[in-house]
Amino acid sequence: MSTFLGMPATPPRSPYGTGNLRGDRKFPKAAHDELRNEQLRRNLGKATRTIRTKRLGVTGELPDWEQLRDAGSAIKTDTMNRLPELLEQLEQKVTEHGGTVHWARDGAEANEIVARLVRATGSSDVIKVKSMATQEIGLNEHLESIGITPYETDLAELIVQLADDKPSHILVPAIHRNRDEIRQIFLDEIPGVDPDLDNVPAHLAAAARAYLREKFMTTKVAVSGANFGIAETGTLSVVESEGNGRMCLTLPDTLITVMGIEKVLPRYQDLEVFLQLLPRSSTGERMNPYTSMWTGVTPGDGPQDFHLVLLDNGRTAALADTIGREALNCIRCSACLNVCPVYERTGGHAYGSTYPGPIGAVLTPQLAGMDAAEDDPNSSLPYASSLCGACFDACPVKIDIPSMLVELRHQHTEQSGTTAEKLAMKAAAGVMKRPKLFAAAQKAAALGRIAGGRDGTISHLPAPLSGWSDSRDTPAPPKQTFRSWLASAEGAATMSAAAEEGARHTADDHEEDR
Repeated sequence: MSTFLGMPATPPRSPYGTGNLRGDRKFPKAAHDELRNEQLRRNLGKATRTIRTKRLGVTGELPDWEQLRDAGSAIKTDTMNRLPELLEQLEQKVTEHGGTVHWARDGAEANEIVARLVRATGSSDVIKVKSMATQEIGLNEHLESIGITPYETDLAELIVQLADDKPSHILVPAIHRNRDEIRQIFLDEIPGVDPDLDNVPAHLAAAARAYLREKFMTTKVAVSGANFGIAETGTLSVVESEGNGRMCLTLPDTLITVMGIEKVLPRYQDLEVFLQLLPRSSTGERMNPYTSMWTGVTPGDGPQDFHLVLLDNGRTAALADTIGREALNCIRCSACLNVCPVYERTGGHAYGSTYPGPIGAVLTPQLAGMDAAEDDPNSSLPYASSLCGACFDACPVKIDIPSMLVELRHQHTEQSGTTAEKLAMKAAAGVMKRPKLFAAAQKAAALGRIAGGRDGTISHLPAPLSGWSDSRDTPAPPKQTFRSWLASAEGAATMSAAAEEGARHTADDHEEDR
């Protein structure tokens, strides 16, 4: 008697319809609307140029910057290769130091775990440190739905929350807002704010500080993310610039940290590499103003009840992809966003995901899939790139984003089945295999000159080629093909003249060499 064990099942992606990993429109349509927002483009252009300049300055001053990038890439690759054992080691160390570890398969489970832990404290409020993981799973929306009020304490996140808006940048969530807009948001949404508040940055920050101070001093529960989790010691780390994170991590009685499983690092010493790579790549600083690290619970100091929620939500599925797993090496520095010509013009909202820009275009499909439903908006993300390669050059851990985008386009094409575009390409391939038929098709295509405008371009092609002309002008066919021009008297004379010129250059070179 034999037993058939079967094949291992493919790990699940983030469930469709949950969290914030999928927009409601495809990228081209969303980008089309965003491109009309001139204020957005000015804000993005100014902010990304400033960060790019600072980043180039602080990375250029390090003679071993490329070696640091190599080290960061090697550590992350090693981490992904033995992720299960490192996560078990992290759980063991956190537990030894008085913390409690929870495992969440997806965003819904993570939301329920956090909600249960908050309810157990009897608190109806939580203060939050900026966290991409909790944005990804829609934690704020879930807590609000059950009567628990989350208060974002990062200034940019607070602006986004008060405006009932969505973040548009990994590092600078309110990058699409200017000072006048922020002033009006504060006047409308912060109780008791000075009605004479102006748009001076220091005054706006003071208004936010006064509002948040009462929350810091009275709220008993905090929720954070984590930049890194150290398997060797059970240490968690958060880096930030405003000090709000330090307040959230030390003042409340209970601290709940939601961390994606890919954020684990093997050794404490690995921080030596990443605490140089991260601030220089993200904010263009030599080090972050605040670097907080904690290991479990310390009696009499800081939160006395610590919970770590380890979030999968499609990460195991990404890990199972031999090519796509490289996206998990991302340390969320946003350097790729700041150099991307597509992101700089469209902004983050067009991507529809918590993770915008080049890394979002590869990470989002890896976590949530891109063919989960008909006309899935995520299927357009791999095409939201010019493949210029600037993101690869800027990535501190050398993620080859352009190659991953091409691979995702290939996967999407394979998943799409028979489409009008695929049939058109198949027909074109059949024509090109037959020289006589190809020559006849070229003559027929020359009639397309009629559709060309005065500028020699065709603005709209009929289906199934309409997708091509939706985003670019198509040159009208020339009067004659290259092959017919080459066979003409004009072509023969031009080629003969070029050959004679080449011979003269060769003779001149020989004369100079004597």
